[in-house]
Formats: sequence, C-alpha cells, structure tokens
Amino acid sequence: MKILGIDPGLRTTGFGVIHKQGSKLTYIASGTIKTVEGTLPERLKTILSGVTQIIQTYQPDCAAIEKVFVNVNPQSTLLLGQARGAAICALVSANLDVAEYTALQVKQGVVGHGKAKKEQVQDMVQRLLSLSGTPSSDAADALGVAICHAHSGDTLKTLGAIAPELAKKGLRVKGGRLIG
Repeated sequence: MKILGIDPGLRTTGFGVIHKQGSKLTYIASGTIKTVEGTLPERLKTILSGVTQIIQTYQPDCAAIEKVFVNVNPQSTLLLGQARGAAICALVSANLDVAEYTALQVKQGVVGHGKAKKEQVQDMVQRLLSLSGTPSSDAADALGVAICHAHSGDTLKTLGAIAPELAKKGLRVKGGRLIG
C-alpha cells in the first residue's frame, strides 16, 4: 500500500509518500509545495495543483493529512484551514480515502510522545525510513503523518467495521476512539 502524507500550510505544504508492506515501511518521496506571495486564491490554487501533481506522479492508494489546531491568532487558523481544504479537495478529487490525524497523534506515533520537538520528529522519520539525510521539517512532518497512518490505519478500519455492533451495545467510534 502506498500512503501519501500531507502537512498543510499556506506558505509551505509538506508531502511524503511511503510504501507499507506488512510491517515494513519504505520511503518513496518527499518534499514541499511552496506558494509565492500573491492573493489567497492564487496560493490555494498552487496547493491544489501541487497535490494533484503529486497524486498523478506517485499514484498513492490512500492519504492522510494533519488536522488544523486552533492558533492564538484566529486569522492564521482560518488561513491554515483554507490551505488544508485545498489539499483535501485534491485528495478526494482523486478518489483517495483520507484519514486525519492531530499533531499530537502524529508525534505519539512517530516519536512516542506528543510533546516531541520538530527535530525529534525529523530524527525519528530519518531512522524509521532509513534515510541517508535529515528531511526538511515540513517534509518530515508529512512523512510522519504517513507513518502514523501506516501504523494506525488498520486499527481505524477495524473499528469502523465493528461500529454497528458497538452501537448496539451503546458505544460508538469517534476519531478512532470508543466513546460510551
């Protein structure tokens, strides 16, 4: 299975593509989509086009994207949400299943704790994928999203499949967690 991970950003959107076979993860590609200064619609178009091109080039089987966190600055949060929306539009237009993970979930999945620093994520991504060099922080974050999905995607599918039976028992699945 080929997984495309996306770390959305209005100035720089990171991407990472990995292959999962059993429990083995293999690096395929990573990089960034950079938007030039311009109007918001022009920048969103760049993200949409860039993600579309990545999908055409690497033909992933599924995708995962980082969820937006609420910033101190509401305007920044809105802009980030729009960049994320442009990336999601490209993913769903290509008929990819899209999973979403918080930064905390990604850090826990890659480093082992949710308070990890960017350098720690970069180091662990390099180690987990046996990379010869350290990826940029945006590319490492995107690869981290893909790694997180590789490790938890099967669990989410299983929970989704048993959700109807859980509902009969008064339980439900929300965000990959059981809620009573």
